Parts: sequence; C-alpha cells; structure tokens
Amino acid sequence: MKKLDLYLIKKFAGPFVAVFFVVVFTLSMQFLWAYMGELIGKGLGVGVIMEFMGWASCTLFPNAIPLATLLASIMTMGGLGERNELLAMKAAGVSLTRILMPLMMVSALITVGAFFASNRLVPVAFNKIYTLREDIARTRDEIKIPTGTFYDGIDGYILRVESRNDVTGMMHNLIVYDHTANAGNTAMTVADSGRIEITPDKKNLIFNLYHGCSYTETNSINYRDTTLTLNRLNFDEQQLIIELANYQFTRSEKDRFGDEAKSRSLYGLRMDRDSIGRELDTLIRRQKIRFRSSTGLNFLYQLDSARTAQGFRDSLRLDSLMHSLSPEQLQTARNTALQRSSLGQDQVISYGRESERYLNHIRMIDIESILKFTLSLSCIIFFFVGAPLGAIIRKGGLGTPVIISILFYLIYYIIDIIGRKLAKNGTLTPLEGTIISTLILVPIAVLLTRKSTQDSSLFNLDSYKEFFQRIWKWISKRFHRFINLFRKGGGKIRIVYMGTPEFAVAPLERLIKGGYEIVGVVTAVDKPSGRGLTMNESAVKKYAVAHGIPVLQPEKLKDPAFLEQLSALKANLFVVVAFRMLPKEVWSMPALGTFNLHASLLPQYRGAAPINWAIINGEKFTGVTTFLLDEQIDTGKILFQESCAIEDYEDAGALHDKLMAMGAELVFKTVDALENHRVKPYEQTPGMNKRLYPAPKLTRDNCHIDWTGSAYRAHLLIRGLSPYPAAWTTLVKPDGTQVGVKLFETYVVPSADTTLPAGTITTDHKTWMEVKCGKDSLRILNIQLAGKKRMDIAAFLLGFREPETCRFE
Repeated sequence: MKKLDLYLIKKFAGPFVAVFFVVVFTLSMQFLWAYMGELIGKGLGVGVIMEFMGWASCTLFPNAIPLATLLASIMTMGGLGERNELLAMKAAGVSLTRILMPLMMVSALITVGAFFASNRLVPVAFNKIYTLREDIARTRDEIKIPTGTFYDGIDGYILRVESRNDVTGMMHNLIVYDHTANAGNTAMTVADSGRIEITPDKKNLIFNLYHGCSYTETNSINYRDTTLTLNRLNFDEQQLIIELANYQFTRSEKDRFGDEAKSRSLYGLRMDRDSIGRELDTLIRRQKIRFRSSTGLNFLYQLDSARTAQGFRDSLRLDSLMHSLSPEQLQTARNTALQRSSLGQDQVISYGRESERYLNHIRMIDIESILKFTLSLSCIIFFFVGAPLGAIIRKGGLGTPVIISILFYLIYYIIDIIGRKLAKNGTLTPLEGTIISTLILVPIAVLLTRKSTQDSSLFNLDSYKEFFQRIWKWISKRFHRFINLFRKGGGKIRIVYMGTPEFAVAPLERLIKGGYEIVGVVTAVDKPSGRGLTMNESAVKKYAVAHGIPVLQPEKLKDPAFLEQLSALKANLFVVVAFRMLPKEVWSMPALGTFNLHASLLPQYRGAAPINWAIINGEKFTGVTTFLLDEQIDTGKILFQESCAIEDYEDAGALHDKLMAMGAELVFKTVDALENHRVKPYEQTPGMNKRLYPAPKLTRDNCHIDWTGSAYRAHLLIRGLSPYPAAWTTLVKPDGTQVGVKLFETYVVPSADTTLPAGTITTDHKTWMEVKCGKDSLRILNIQLAGKKRMDIAAFLLGFREPETCRFE
C-alpha cells in the first residue's frame, strides 16, 4: 500500500469512527428519552440500564453506519480540498478516481461489515431488548406513599398518611385498610406514627406502627346468628408484614422474542417464509374448496367439452332455463342464485381477512430480509454521494458537511419510512418499498461522481441563476405570445424591415434565422452607377430577392400608394437599419412601434456617419443602440445598448464589420424583448459634464487632410475614413501641377527636422515616406493617386521620382 493510500485511509477512518459513535450516542439518548417513563421508578440497577442502552445502541447501527459513511466521506474529501491537498494531488497527475480508490476499498469493507451487523448483531439486539423491556415492564414501581391521600399501590392494602418527616422517615397519623380477604373494609389499623422499610430481597414490606389500634369485624351473617363481631386491639408497637410480588427486577430465563421478524437472521427468515407460505397455500386450497361447495361451482366441469362424450359443440345455450322452467321455478332459481352470489361475496371478504394475517407476516419477513441488503447498499451509495460532494464543495470540518449530510440523510430516511409503510400495508411490494430510498440516491451519486471527475462547478450560483432565467424567459415568452393574441395586430410578430447598405443585411439575416416572419422589405430605389450607368440594386434588396421577400422601393415615403402597400402587409413591427428619416405616417403605423439600429452609443454621434466620426474624434469606446423613432433624428427613447472598445489598429472598415455583427444580435434581442414585453424604453440623457458630438454627413470638405494640425489628428482622420470614402489631400509638383491623393494607412513618428514647413515630404526613396505636420510627422503606408490603383508605399516610390521636390496641401 502506498503512503498516499494510507494517508487517505487515516483521514477517513478518524471522522468515520468519531461520527459513528456520536450518531449512536445521539440516537441512544433519543431512545432513552422515549423510554424514560418505563425505566424511572423501577429501582433498576445501573447494570440493567447500561445493558438496556447497550442493546438499544446495537439496534441503531442501520441508521448510524450510512450516516457516518456519508459525513466522513464529505469531511475527508472536503478537508483535502479546503487545504489544497486535493489540488496538489491532481497537479501531480493523480486523478480523482485514483484518489478515491483506497476510500472505495474501505467503504466496501464497511458495506460487508454492515451486512454482517444487520444479519447477526442487530437481530440478537432486538431479541434481547424486547425481552429486557418486557422484564422491566413487569417490575412494579417502587413504593412511594404520598401524604394526604389514599394510596393503593400495594396489592390488597390501602394506606393513608397524613404527614411525613423527610429527615427521619417517620410517618404520622396512619390508616391501613386490609383487603386481602376480599371482604370489604373489615380490617383497619390506625396508628399515631410509623415507619416503613422493605427487605433487601424486595419480597416483603415491614410496617412498624406505634401507638395505635386495630379493628377487625366479621361480616358473615346466617339465619341463626345475625350479629357482627368486632375485635379491637390497642397497641404501643405493632409490626405489619406485607408480602410483595414483582417489586424486584427478575430477568427471564430465556429470550422470548426470537420468532419476531426483526430478531431473525436471513436463514431464520427464510425458514419462517417457507413455513408460513405452506400454511397459506393450505389455507387457500381449503378456501377454494369451501367456496366452490357453498356457491354451487362444483359442477363447472360439465361445461368442459373435453370431459364430455359429445365433444365440442359450436354453441352452448346458456339460457336454456328460460325454456324449461315455469315462471315460479325461474324466480326461485334466481333468488337462490342471488343468495349464493351474496354468500360468495361475503366468503371472499372473510377469506381475505383470514389470509391477511399470513400475508402480513410474509410481507414483514420479506421487508426485513431485503433491508439487510439495502443497508449495505446504502453505505456504498452514500460514499459515492459524500466523497464527490466533498471534492466539489471543498469544505471540511463540522460546518457545511454536517448540514449537507443531514439534508441528504433526511431525504433518504423520510423516503425509506414512507416506502416501508406502503410495503407493510401492501400498497407496494416489499422490494419496491424497501429499495426505493436507495434507488433515489443512485442518480444523485452518479451525477456527483461525474461532476467531480470533470471538476465541474456544481454549486456555482450564477449557473443556476442563468438556468432559471432561461426557464423564466421561456415561460414569459409564451405567456406574452398568448396575451398578444388579444391585442392589436394579432399574436405573431410580422416585421417590415427597412434598410439599404451592407450594414443592414446582417440584422435582416439574423431575424430570418431566428424564426421571425419578414413580410416585406423597404429599401432605396435602384440608381445608375459606374461609367456605364448600370442600374445598381442595394445590398438589402439583393438579399431580400434571394430569399423571396417582397420588396418596396418608394421614391417618396409619404406617397399614398406606398402607404397603402405598407399597410396591406399587416405588420405589427417596423425595424429600421441604415435607412433615411421616416415620416410619422410610417413609423406610427405598427402596433408594437418602429425601432432603429444606430451605430453609436446614443445620444453621442447622432447623424449619418457615427462610425467614422467616433474614430476621427479619437474615441476609445463606441457601440450600437436600438431606439424608438420619433419626429427628430436619433432622439427617440433607448431600448438597448451594447458597447465595445475601439482598438488602435481598427479603421472605419474594421469597426463597421464589428458593429454590424453586434447590431445584428442587438436587433434580434430587441425584437424578442418587444414581442414578450420585457423592455422599458428610457430617455436619452448625456453623462455628467459630457459633451455631445454630432456625426454629420461626410463631404469632400470634411474629408480633406489639414497638414498644419498635429500628425495624430491627421492620422485619426485617415483611420476614420478608411477604406471609404478615404481622406484626401493634394500633391503639388515643382511645376505647379496638382494631383489628388487618397491616404488609407499611416502612423505618427517624431519629426527629424522641426523647422520644415507643414506638408513637406521626406523619404528614403525605397521603403518609407513621411509628411511633416504642424506637430510631428506622418509616415504613409498606403496611398492612391487619382486615376491610379491603391498601393503600398514601396510600390509607390518605385514610380515616383524626386518626392522631396513635391509637397502636400
């Protein structure tokens, strides 16, 4: 055995033994309290009481061993986890299964020991304690004569004592009635004082009376002598000896409860089962014979064609009596049949009661037989509940483990008690009633063992909170769908989607994949573009046509024909993403309202180009917002917002793609919340001391690079306009020729010569080119000349001669 195994066994053995004795002691005290009334006042010796409690403790083993196994396993594994010993073992490559292996072996030994205890020790303990309890019950209470009342605790005598000196034991003003002759009050003794004592063997009571008088009369009268004789005897001292019976505890010569089910081993129970079973079979055979005889069913064989010479017949005239008997005879036959049926019914009830006595014995025997195995099985199952649970909660000691152990054991114990009662009255079979409590623990043990081997956070409250939130969301969603059936617009969500560019395609696709019904799409009219003036369709229209969604392309949103077409779609929600401003006639039409997706954290960057201006202004964070439309641009009440960081390497194109994905999920979330009425819109309010920045439409003027400013501001402008529409500048050659230039990628570097004017170009003619700004310089990585393709700076320098002679304006 390895040192680790021995260490684990020692860690388990200590708590198991301690808990076992604590549980036995606790349950024994409860047992003693329950039977306290039968023990007090009997004059029992300490040895008798200790023997009684010893056998009582043995009967408690079936309850103590499983509980001790459960609590010890939780304390052991919880202690290892709390001291990080379990973590160290796993870090060393020892799996939890390997750690539990020695404890499994110990629990297997406990299981075997529990079986032998329940089969050998517990039956003997029940036999002993039943016999001992009867012997104690047969013992009379000690004689304690009260004062001021008549006492009949001594057979054949009634006594009355007026007062008693508790120091000397002397009693005063005594009256003793002798009823041993069963002749009434014919013998009485009155004394001034007296003292009582019992012989050491508790067989006689000695009454020493002082200064009194004895009265005796004969109450026998015959026809010759009707007089009564009275004898009176005065005395100074008289000793009255009264014989006592059953005032001393007497042990029975042999145990008398060995035939009880709880007092039998498996072998004895099997023998009893066979004996009672044979008696029951004999009883049932006799009942069958008596039942057939009394109900006239002895001649049923006449209906069996196999026993008749005529053989099988196609039909049997069961109503032949109707044709062969007179009405009076037929009525008599009916009455006789009814009487025999009633008699048969009464006999069945009587036979059932007669058989129930045997069936009760058999059920009790079966229950006790199975319990001897379920006790052992519960020990091993409680181990596989406690050990993984301790590894998960990582708490040792007597705090949390005790609470959890008691909780699990109470569940087991309550179910076990209920199962046994149902099995005793025949509602369940003995096997079902006795094993149900153990079987309920099996899936719990499997679950805990699996979770512990996977290092699962079973008691992570956040996971349970999320689970119940999902359930509540599911219930709430269906409840509101039901409520919506009675509201304007019907129950099912019908959406009209409005959008134009690529940014609006992702939310539309997310809604369709989410199962929502898009009844129509509104987008911009087709426009000619390119040198050939080819009609160009919007990205949203292309997606809608590909998925068979009706498309509306109005030139004017207030056109009555368009409004009629829109109303005919019978939508109850409008979703707007990257579309133009809607008139009130449109956004007020659906029952659930109209909401818009905006690519900023409103109220910041209201306008047409929020993504570009967030980068141009050097923001570190941005996001997406859904809000309800109103008369103004981007001022409606906010529904939801999601934020994200703007990374230093991201340009407008990269941020556009990121916000497009976020916006798609936010649109889906908003539609779901509106459908289930789980959102409360709130007004747009800027933060404290926070300036609001607009996001105006991009024009040629606000896309021009100002080289007199700082290189950092020029760099932000280029990032915020890349890849489209792109920041631009003018390249001025020595001869005065001007060429338009677009810049896409740059970074800031310190200026080598701070005396150079803004717009001056410096380069190594091979790999880099810098432009002097008002502060610092801007190194260009990607550039495009008017009428040329976009290229990196190295390719540009190959065809650009003497750049130092040129400048940017």
